[in-house]
Amino acid sequence: MVGTSIAGPSSAGASPAPAAVAPSTSSHGAPQLTNLAHLNWLGAQVTPPAQSGHTTYRLTEQPSINVLWTYAEPNADGTFRHVGGGKYTAASNTYGQGAFNADDMSRAAVVYLRHWKLTGSASSRTAALGMLRGLTYLQTSSGPNAGNVVLWMQPDGTLHPSADPVEQPDPSDSAASYWLARTTWALGEGYAAFKSQDPAFAGFLRARMDLAVSALQRQVLVKYGTYQQVDGKSVPAWLIADGADASAEAVLGLSAYVEAGGTPAARTALSQLSKGIAGLAGGDARSWPFGAVLPWALSQSIWHGWGSQMPAALARAATVLDDKFLGKVATADSAVFDPRMLTSGGPDQALLPTQINTAQIAYGVDSRVESLVATAKLDHSAGLRALAGITAAWYFGANKSGLPAYDPTTGRTVDGIEGDGRVNHNAGAESTIHGLLSMLALDANPDVATIARTAGVRERVGTTTVEAEGAQLGGSATVVTPASTWTGESQYGGSGYVGLGNGGSATLTIPDGSSRLVLPVVDLQPGSTAVTTFRSGTQVLGVVRSGDIGAQGVSSAPGALLPVTLQITLPAGATRVTATTRASGDDTARLDAVMIEPLVSRYVLGAGDHGTAVLRSASRATQSTTVALPGVGTALVCAYDGVGRLVGQGSSNASTVPVTVLAGGFTIVRR
Repeated sequence: MVGTSIAGPSSAGASPAPAAVAPSTSSHGAPQLTNLAHLNWLGAQVTPPAQSGHTTYRLTEQPSINVLWTYAEPNADGTFRHVGGGKYTAASNTYGQGAFNADDMSRAAVVYLRHWKLTGSASSRTAALGMLRGLTYLQTSSGPNAGNVVLWMQPDGTLHPSADPVEQPDPSDSAASYWLARTTWALGEGYAAFKSQDPAFAGFLRARMDLAVSALQRQVLVKYGTYQQVDGKSVPAWLIADGADASAEAVLGLSAYVEAGGTPAARTALSQLSKGIAGLAGGDARSWPFGAVLPWALSQSIWHGWGSQMPAALARAATVLDDKFLGKVATADSAVFDPRMLTSGGPDQALLPTQINTAQIAYGVDSRVESLVATAKLDHSAGLRALAGITAAWYFGANKSGLPAYDPTTGRTVDGIEGDGRVNHNAGAESTIHGLLSMLALDANPDVATIARTAGVRERVGTTTVEAEGAQLGGSATVVTPASTWTGESQYGGSGYVGLGNGGSATLTIPDGSSRLVLPVVDLQPGSTAVTTFRSGTQVLGVVRSGDIGAQGVSSAPGALLPVTLQITLPAGATRVTATTRASGDDTARLDAVMIEPLVSRYVLGAGDHGTAVLRSASRATQSTTVALPGVGTALVCAYDGVGRLVGQGSSNASTVPVTVLAGGFTIVRR
């Protein structure tokens, strides 16, 4: 589960951690990374009481169902204990949220299904069937909420549709939700896997998938073709929970189901949801959101790593539906956004739009890895496969802590790594699941796994954010500290922003460097008369009009906090940028920060005899540079354009390798 829950001790008490096991060897000779020991240990069985509207496959014959504990916390002796979500009440053996949840059970089912498919494991086949039985018990099978899903279950199998703290929708099966989307994912992949292996069970899954599709039709897709206005922009109104992130996980399941012969209604749902997801794409190599699909329709100012499987979903849908446009959107996200992400810090919990929440979790890393592998298949792009390996290096030490986040001897993945390098050593279901999904992808793609093993961060040169509050202020300029830095749809960095009234100025000191883009982050407000000119010395870099934003519409706050790319690049060696505002009356420009973007950014990894570098372009022209690459032997240099196509390659035996980076493209250097 994404987010933080207050967890108490479970009735299971202290339980042993899974025993360390030696990794097995795959058919291609490399050690297998996937280890299901910890995921298996998180599993449990319960015999739920009779509950109206809830049943599952052969429940009369098999009254017990498989479930999965939500959290796992370490004991002092190195063992782990099962933990549920929310405040624990010992007298009733209940949690404020519950012990088990549909989100994690659905994704655990996907792990078992994919492991069975990759390895032929009979135990994973059995575990997948068991987890799907448990998951479908949480799906409401009759009544007005049929097809929807109850999120939480208590340790004794009692469903808990209204959790504490409250989650939306409440009750959790009263509307479309993230857990309906994830259940759809598991049902689709489950049907595809069992169709020929167990037709009776596959028939049950088909019926439950059709229930889920019906729920999506009446609650979400009934709005297909309608749009809502968000700060002057029309965005699709037919996304699950207004999220491209939630909808993407449903699309993964729908793609598998349709490809395996699912219903025409499912094919229509797949097409409609995919078009909605693609409708949130925007930007390019120089402008926000840098080719990415935004996760939330109600904000133009947020991207987050967790759940960012939009490219993977669109790539799968593009193949199943034979829709080249969906593939184009997916590729732009992977080939344009991901190189910037890697060079500027990795799959952060959130860009808001500046890098405020730089914690990183396996859910975010895995979403990017799987998306890169999926989009690489569209055009057989070796460049995107290399980016997948570079992203997956996070698990092996290429992160803020410098420590491995995944342990192949136990199958545990840490619950997160903070921006300052602190590690959350809990190993709950979500992190375990997404770590394993990444390992399955690496085991299936040994070339990607090889690159991932080069995991020591040697250099990272990317976006720099300079907060406006630290500027030298002049005239009618003041630091504004709001009661909350959260705007309702985004977040100010630091303590707030600088208000620049008529004649106000702010001079920001910036790091020295080569030619760079300048992107002021301004809280644009409809109707504002404020016009702010940005200069470096006497050179005008560009102008930002604070009123250049549409009406609020259905968003949570008027205006939007957005980076605006200035047209003139910052000269090499410049160390100051000055903003000067002209405005009518009491109008002010709200300057949150300035983002400084190198025309060529870089991320360099090294381990043993190997080195890997990715260089990313925000330039309008081809750039030549050099990169100090670790390792020994010949370096292979491969230059790709902005859609991941190989355009040129060369080699070098030098320690400092000459590199060409195409306009808006990226270059991979490896030895």
